[in-house]
Amino acid sequence: MPRFLVHPYVVLSTVALLWAGNAIAGKLAAGHISPMLLTLFRWTFASLFILPFALGDVKRDWPVIRPRLAYMLALGAIGFSSFNALFYLAVNYTTAINVTIEQSAMPLVVFLANFLLFRMGVAPLQIAGFSLTLVGVALTTSHGDLSALLELDLNRGDALMMLAVLLYGGYTVALRFKPQIHWRSTIMVLSLAALLTAMVFAAIEFALGKTQLPDLQGAGAALYTAIFPSLLAQSLYIKGVEMIGPNRANLFINFVPVFGAILAVLIVGEELFLYHIIALACVLGGITIAERGARRLRAG
Repeated sequence: MPRFLVHPYVVLSTVALLWAGNAIAGKLAAGHISPMLLTLFRWTFASLFILPFALGDVKRDWPVIRPRLAYMLALGAIGFSSFNALFYLAVNYTTAINVTIEQSAMPLVVFLANFLLFRMGVAPLQIAGFSLTLVGVALTTSHGDLSALLELDLNRGDALMMLAVLLYGGYTVALRFKPQIHWRSTIMVLSLAALLTAMVFAAIEFALGKTQLPDLQGAGAALYTAIFPSLLAQSLYIKGVEMIGPNRANLFINFVPVFGAILAVLIVGEELFLYHIIALACVLGGITIAERGARRLRAG
């Protein structure tokens, strides 16, 4: 395999592209399958796909997994299932462009958690980059009207997405404590945890009378989410975190809105407003500045 294909920048940029596609799939699924059922289908398919390949790894790694099983189940419930459930619920109320840009707040969550909990070092340029990214997220969340943030007058979907961002940021920080096992074992255990959690969410949705069975479009969206954002992207993301650390790896999530905006316009036909363009510029500027700051911190 060419070396550039396993470069951390290529690995994490691919993750961003696949996660951007997840937003498009979620938007296309809206009205064709209910959000919690989509989450359940996603992790059912994902678990079935990975099982034949990972079963041997899980058996071999079981002595290491067993004492940390509860921790790994919590990781899967929060980072996989709960994040996705909120994500798919959010796109029923806001645009795919918005949710992808709002995901750019994740690096700020990771940075703050690592600094407060572990006193992880940070360079001034990283702070500047995070701040610029936050401006872009704030513009998107407020739909270009920052006064809406002061009045807490937010779209329901945007508010749900910001909650999802907090969950995934916490998951990213917590990955540092996962046991050192084969990546297939990690994905298998986390996927099963997500499946169990998704069953609970789907049962609640059914009890509330909100379940919508999928049509062909809904089933296709569920299949995409199971293969690409779930198995492939999650595996690559874990590898990326191992290669360059959570702070730097999480910055590449900022490419999600770039890919997401392009895909949303081309596939879903959403309209790109001026505040979206300004927000994207802030996000790209933020990731560039923060990454430069990280390099200087390592060099020092």
